[in-house]
Parts: sequence; C-alpha cells; structure tokens
Amino acid sequence: MADDVSRRVALTVTDGVATVRLDRPEKMNALDPAMFAAILATGKELMTRDDVGAVVLTGAGRAFCAGLDFGSFADMAERGQERTREREATAPEPLGAARALAQQVVHVWSLVPAPVIAAVHGVAFGGGLQIALGADIRLVAPDAQLALMEVLWGIAPDMCGTQLLPELVGRDVAKELALTGRRVSGTEAVRLGLATREAADPLAAALELATEIAGHSRSATRAVKRLVDLAGRVPLAEGLAAEQAEIGALIGSPEQAAVVRRRLEGRG
Repeated sequence: MADDVSRRVALTVTDGVATVRLDRPEKMNALDPAMFAAILATGKELMTRDDVGAVVLTGAGRAFCAGLDFGSFADMAERGQERTREREATAPEPLGAARALAQQVVHVWSLVPAPVIAAVHGVAFGGGLQIALGADIRLVAPDAQLALMEVLWGIAPDMCGTQLLPELVGRDVAKELALTGRRVSGTEAVRLGLATREAADPLAAALELATEIAGHSRSATRAVKRLVDLAGRVPLAEGLAAEQAEIGALIGSPEQAAVVRRRLEGRG
C-alpha cells in the first residue's frame, strides 16, 4: 500500500506554486484507498509548508477525477454494513470539521493556508467533483463534464458535497443535481456557479493565476482566504472582528512594509 500511495499523487513546488496532480491516468484518476490516503497526506503536507503561496490541483491524463473506483461500488453491494463498520473502525483522527476519511480529502484543502485552484478537464464525477469543491477557485474546460452521480448508485454524496454545493449554487440547484446525477458541461457549471470561470486550457490558466497569487504577500493572501471562508458561516459581528484582527496584524508588519516600498519604487 505504501508504494501505491506514493505513486497516486505527484507534488511539485516551483517558485511558490505547488502543483498537486492526481496520478492514476489509466483509471481516469478514480478514487481507491491508496488515492484517498495519498490525497490526504499531500494536503496535510501543504498545511505545514511556508514556501507555498498558491496550490493548483489537477488530474493526469484525460480526466480530473472519475470518482469512486468501480470496485468500491461492488464491495458496497457485496459486504454492505460490514464494510461500513470496517471504515468506521479505521477512520483517521478528526481533521478540522471532518471525521471521515472521504470528507477529509475534500476538507483538507480549506485547511491549507494558501489559496487552492482546481483545474478541471475531462470529467469530475462524484467524489472527483467533491474534491474540486474543496478548492477555493475552480477553472474548467468548456467541454468538461461534472456531476454528483452517487444517487445513480443508491447512495448520497458523502465527501462534503451536500454541505459545500448549496453555498455555491443554491439549495434548489444543489438538490436537483444531487437527486438526478445530471451531468453539466463546464460552460453550464460556470453559469450555475459550480465553477469560477472557463478556460480552454484549465491547467495553464490555473498555473498563471497561481503564479500571480503567489507573487503577492503570503500573509495577505492567507488572511483573505481565512476571512472569506468565515463569511456567512459565523455571525456578522464575529466576521467583522476577524477583519479587524487580520488587518491589525498585517499593517506595519515587515512583509507589508516591504510590499509598500516596492510599490512606491515602481517595482510591485
């Protein structure tokens, strides 16, 4: 298993931009136990790295991620509740708000301090789409196909999808997508609010955006991510107090002072 985990996800860091590539192209990056473990391990590593200003999350080959490996569905049908009990018994330590491993591989991206950009091409089905929902920004190819397909297999989305999707598209659209398993194109995904914007080459566009973000003050971009993630999830007074706490820490800091000097000198 250890060798499988090390091969499932490739991580590279160049000039402050981390590229995380799901690396099982022969299976359209379908999720199996080794892939789950590798994604979580990579996310946890990026939670602790100070040399990363932005993250790009992508998939090798012709798809972002086709969702759960078919073998897992067969296992569900054959072993049912026994499999559920095994999964509960081997669940990792809680990570943020998430206790289940399947939720942690999505939730971990919100805990990475640096902004995370998902570059979606090919398909993002089921768990694959939910992983993309864990990113801060989603760039999609116009002809990409996105869907929450769990209902077609007799289950419900269980990788944070039911909690993240309504915030993006509204409760009614979230229910329609989850209740039907309907596929939407990248173009429709942008219209619905499921994706941020289209790009003919999502990976190239994501790397360009990540490079721009990584070039800004790390303290500032991380503060922006923290603050926006609070919006609508905490009382307004708490959110406004958090704004003041963040700006108080930023103004006059050595990093902010250096940014101001560069701007005044015409170098920023």
